[in-house]
Amino acid sequence: MLTDYAWPDLDIEREILSRISADFVPAHCVSEREVLDLARDADGIIAEYAPITRQVIEKLERCKIISMNAVGYDNVDVSAATDAGILLVNCPDYCYEEVADHTMALLLALARGVFRFDRQIRRMVWDFKSASKLHRIRGTKLGLLGFGRVARSVARKARVFGMEIIASDPYQIDDVFERERVKRVTFENILKESDFLSIHTPFTTETENLVSQKELDTMKNSAFVISTSRGSIIDEKALLTALREGGIKGAALDVMEKEPPNFEGPLFSCENLIITPHAAFYSEEAMAELRTRSSQAVVRVLCERKWPESLVNRELLKSKNTRANLVSGDQNAALRAKQAVGCDLNPENP
Repeated sequence: MLTDYAWPDLDIEREILSRISADFVPAHCVSEREVLDLARDADGIIAEYAPITRQVIEKLERCKIISMNAVGYDNVDVSAATDAGILLVNCPDYCYEEVADHTMALLLALARGVFRFDRQIRRMVWDFKSASKLHRIRGTKLGLLGFGRVARSVARKARVFGMEIIASDPYQIDDVFERERVKRVTFENILKESDFLSIHTPFTTETENLVSQKELDTMKNSAFVISTSRGSIIDEKALLTALREGGIKGAALDVMEKEPPNFEGPLFSCENLIITPHAAFYSEEAMAELRTRSSQAVVRVLCERKWPESLVNRELLKSKNTRANLVSGDQNAALRAKQAVGCDLNPENP
């Protein structure tokens, strides 16, 4: 069962799942009821945004694996899946270079006034001062809130531009910062010191509205905020106030609290804000890799009886409650694979 998808064909999925003669059921589910109506007797589920709640999971009669067409999995009740013995698998590293590239594109667009120049040109204003005062990028300080794979890639790219890099992440060990030659700072200090604050944390109860009015007030009024993570990490009402009243100089968002957003909302009137449509992950190559890996995970579990390579609910590695009848002694394969690609070991910090 494929709960939802946003691409024009299903050739990749059909080809891979045909190897196990799967009865493949694609859909465009947006509600719990729609998911349950089609997935109740599914052996495996591939999902992206559709809600897979505890209410859904507790009624799944045969499901052994939920494979995400995504890095994130905040639409899935992880504890419910674990309680039911259902393996939850994500694709943690398929697009991190694309997201890092997009982050740098937004940073450079903010720093060089690209979008503001473009808007003025379309109003027939030809003036190098029309994007307000611009400053040299070299020597500025980039703060990375969260220091997983994407943030580490951003750090390497930004260093080429002569930026000083600092980062804050309570889940990372000191060795990670030292290896990347990045200074570790506290959450408070990253807000105070950053000329550019780039957000790379997952969405959890801990990070919801992590950057709100208090945090924005702590920042320099010359600073920029960039987010390519999850929309609800930034309080949009607080961001609107900061942008309008000069609390910060500007911002760039690839994600918003509600997607698609209300295009008549007040944020869209801010000249010092760039918005892209949750596109940081996208390249044709990344999409093909994502679809291939999520389908292959289903085949690996259901047909080959092997542990998946990117297991989210790793508690099941030592559990006898797993529904899938997997090969005994292969439990560490999932963990080894995650370590091999440099994944963070905290399941809430993908």
